[in-house]
Amino acid sequence: MQTQKLSTLEKVGFGAGDMALNVVISSMMLIITIFYTDIYGLKTSDLALLFMLVKFIGAMSDFATGQLTDSFLSRWGRYRPWLLFLAVPYGLSVFFVFTTPDWNYDAKLVWAYSTYIVMTLMTSGVGVSYISLPSALTADPQERLSANGYRLFLAKIGAFMVTIVVPILAERWGHGNPAAGYQAAMALMALLGTVLFLFCFFTTTERVVYKVARQPLGEQIAVLAKNDQWLYLAGACVTGTIGYVIRGSVAAYYAKYYLHGDTGVVSAFLSTGVAAAIIAMVISTWVTKFYCKVKLFRYTQLIVAVLSVLIYFLVKPGDTMLAFVLYFALSLIVDLHAPVFWSAIAETIDYGQLKTGKRVSGFAFGGISIAQKVGMGIAGGMIGVLLTYFQYQPNQEQTPLALQGIALMLSVIPGFFHFLMGALMFKYRISDEYYSTVKEDLRASQVAAG
Repeated sequence: MQTQKLSTLEKVGFGAGDMALNVVISSMMLIITIFYTDIYGLKTSDLALLFMLVKFIGAMSDFATGQLTDSFLSRWGRYRPWLLFLAVPYGLSVFFVFTTPDWNYDAKLVWAYSTYIVMTLMTSGVGVSYISLPSALTADPQERLSANGYRLFLAKIGAFMVTIVVPILAERWGHGNPAAGYQAAMALMALLGTVLFLFCFFTTTERVVYKVARQPLGEQIAVLAKNDQWLYLAGACVTGTIGYVIRGSVAAYYAKYYLHGDTGVVSAFLSTGVAAAIIAMVISTWVTKFYCKVKLFRYTQLIVAVLSVLIYFLVKPGDTMLAFVLYFALSLIVDLHAPVFWSAIAETIDYGQLKTGKRVSGFAFGGISIAQKVGMGIAGGMIGVLLTYFQYQPNQEQTPLALQGIALMLSVIPGFFHFLMGALMFKYRISDEYYSTVKEDLRASQVAAG
């Protein structure tokens, strides 16, 4: 019988996949907005529609990918082949997004739409397959949680590289041309992402092969709609993603304009948040060994809401040291729930199978990715609208209204969505003890069915 234990190499290889994925995720959350406004030259009023439309397309693409993975099975497994075949197209798409053509504004807007859409489609292909992979690696929930700890740790390392390396390399390699500098720096990140996805493919094994019955789309939606725990998790994903994206997208603006920082300060501020998140992955893996993971999820998000309000009222323009300390604390606490969230998806699938008698796997994972895209789309639209409302003007001294808006977008506004996320998780009840019961009941029903 094949062991359900994962080797350290396999956990690292699995984590490398999320590191590759974070080349895009971190860039989209921390760099793309300020890149588009301050370097590429897009108007803030155009950002809202761009972000919302692209994320809508991404949500549909995630949905389609989820359907494909349910109906696809090869000698390499159900999910890993997508990482192999899409690694290079994924890397190329990232490179083109950060390429700034010397064209007129309308042509550049078309290029931004086209490249962003292609990258979103490639990210769906690798992303949905990757987040579905833990359910196939092992049936052991503790091994899944451990693997997700590696995954999220390495994901934050990838984010750390993007935040600290890209701005500095862009300045050095650009030689006074920021657009050329970002193109070169992101080319390096794109190459890294391609190599890491290939490494993930070659070091992991799909041990668990679920039989997924062919179900009409309407029936799958109906089955998933009866899975109340998955619905709460999806709702938490939407609200949490809105908070993450708004805060992450405005962090560079906050460091540059509110704290009056240069490129080094911007890089350090972004990296401080990522470094705190890396530490959070280690702490979370340790804490969940003796403290309820669901309670950890709930209360950390409520604490984040409180910290967000404190940042807004305590940090004044140019108050760099206090801003760094509070931002570190917030970034540490907000990510303590992350390993719990990603391991919980597989558990809600088992719960749903027990409750309804039908298993919806790829669609369930794809649905979480859709929830992420919905959150990103809403957040992207809000960012464009808010920057326009607060009268932000790129590359110049900001008005008091713009500074207040930037401060709100880093603190109170995302904090409200984290409060909603924590509140939703009071409805979620699949603890480790409860999940053990679910597994036993599933096993018994399978034995009874022959």
